[in-house]
Amino acid sequence: MASTLFGTGNPTDEDPREEGLPEPPADGPGLFGDAASAAAPVAPPPVAAPDAVPGGTPYRVLARKYRPSTFAELIGQDALVRTLRNAFAQGRVAHAFMLTGVRGVGKTTTARIIARALNCVGPDGTGGPTPEPCGVCPECRAILADRHPDVVEMDAASNNSVDDVRELREAVRYRPARARFRVTILDEVHMLSTQAFNALLKTLEEPPPAVKFLFATTELRKVPATILSRCQTFHLKRVPQGELRAHFAGIAAKEGVQAEPEALSMIARAADGSVRDGLSLLDQAIALGGGDGTVTAEAVRGMLGLADRGLVLDLMEAVMAGDIAAALSLMDRAHERGADPLVVLSDLSELTHTLTRLRSVPSLRDDPSLTEEERGRGAALAARLSIPVLGRAWQMLLKGLAEVQQEGVDRRAAAEMVLIRLAHVAEMPTPGDLVRRLTEGGAAAAPVPAPNGSGGGAVAMRAVAGGGGPTAMAVPATETEAVSAPAPPNPQTFREVVALASGRRPMLHAHLVHSTHLVRFAPGRLEIRVRPEVPRDFAAQLGTLLQETTGARWAIALSNAAGEPTLADQGRAADAGRRDLARTHPLVQAVLAAFPGTTIEEVRDAAADAYGLVPDAALPAAEAGEVPPDDTAPADDSDTIPPEDR
Repeated sequence: MASTLFGTGNPTDEDPREEGLPEPPADGPGLFGDAASAAAPVAPPPVAAPDAVPGGTPYRVLARKYRPSTFAELIGQDALVRTLRNAFAQGRVAHAFMLTGVRGVGKTTTARIIARALNCVGPDGTGGPTPEPCGVCPECRAILADRHPDVVEMDAASNNSVDDVRELREAVRYRPARARFRVTILDEVHMLSTQAFNALLKTLEEPPPAVKFLFATTELRKVPATILSRCQTFHLKRVPQGELRAHFAGIAAKEGVQAEPEALSMIARAADGSVRDGLSLLDQAIALGGGDGTVTAEAVRGMLGLADRGLVLDLMEAVMAGDIAAALSLMDRAHERGADPLVVLSDLSELTHTLTRLRSVPSLRDDPSLTEEERGRGAALAARLSIPVLGRAWQMLLKGLAEVQQEGVDRRAAAEMVLIRLAHVAEMPTPGDLVRRLTEGGAAAAPVPAPNGSGGGAVAMRAVAGGGGPTAMAVPATETEAVSAPAPPNPQTFREVVALASGRRPMLHAHLVHSTHLVRFAPGRLEIRVRPEVPRDFAAQLGTLLQETTGARWAIALSNAAGEPTLADQGRAADAGRRDLARTHPLVQAVLAAFPGTTIEEVRDAAADAYGLVPDAALPAAEAGEVPPDDTAPADDSDTIPPEDR
């Protein structure tokens, strides 16, 4: 740790000799003043490094060679660059920055540029903090060479203990040795331990005036909120494919390499928004091309294990036409070219998404990020396929990708099974098409009779596939205006009494629905049988609720008579009756016949209440103070709850 904080820092990304820096001084006097011996043996000439190219110059990968050194060279991060430029121009540079984003988008590179911008003194040595570091002053050159004593870069993955942070905290107490600011760059900061984060809190909140912290992370959600609240956070976004492609083309031109546009497009897609990943792939592609200085699409396709985009289009056309033989033949051809079955299905799903976008927004066919075949053949294929068909293919491909990735499964066989399923259902109508065809054929002319005398309320059926059938289906039936009378202040039915407890007394409502049998009902009086699981003060709770909601006192009598089934039992019986009625409807029978294995999952009656029952007929209003004799007299086997116990 000490060598990291107070030594030379991280391994150098730049050779100081490449920056024009002076060579180290020759050997001088020894430890005790003795001159260097003239007879000292002469060291043998250095042996060329294994990675050196002819001529003795070590090779530097493209990701290092073309690393941005100024804000102007950063690509795809316009918002970040604009904010930092304005901050430097206004003198409002924060003491701590949190840079987050996926790998390879420029987090550490941005931190190094900020360090140079803070400490640049200009060519004449009189400059101040600037968004345009000169790159020639001693401070800029030392930071570029990773040998500046006041710019420390640490890797939190290997320096994540509380002792490491304590040593860092002690180091920032001292003034910078030579620069304007002491800058600490902490990469992968989310790897710090909880104790290390806690040790950093106070220093981060009130750092010395000449100290700046620059944090980088790919896992922002793992950084404590107490740390984030003390930093300015910048989200570095993925670089769009178009910008990556243009950037790679420019670098290929500087390297004297002829790269086909399709090859650069494939590299940009594979980079997934990461500049560093893309440059590593470009480096590999250039090496793969040998000495002719050409990067071809065919070579990149083989390097990445991709299927030909034309072959993927052929495969999509085959499965959408239901041609299983052609689809399997194309899969064999892709396998011979070295394409992984998982990659083939991934390409198919990506193409499905592209076709869906083209179908939804036809103007996207002019998008330069699409290949020529996708803009031509792809647009024509999208025009022939409907959104429901493409959506069904997307769902099947997602499920197929999961099957191919299962352990112990033959990936090629699993991928072929996905293609066979896609081809099998290609010519089958979607659920919406089937309903439309059946409806236009007159199968829906007969209305579904309403169960239990519901008066012809609207009934809907939702079916779930049981063996290759549709995932979901809605079958419209006759529609009538649903009548929902507002709850009166004085309940006229037992269900209206139960509804008063809904939302007010959840446990009381649950017992009324599942554990209460109605024996007799009259406005102002209830006779019920309850199951053993209800609480002893159940009747008192119900009486209190009714008095609070209706403003009247109710007589609650407990009886041993059987009474009606509970509301829950009645709802289940009504649901079973609706299912039986729906199953006899001609349209439903046609759907069940068209999709073998399909089952009726749910039938909804628009006239039913929250308990699955249709409203009872309104009871005749009793005269004030009068209750029918058979309603007032308690049953012989009942227990009346006196008012004082309610």
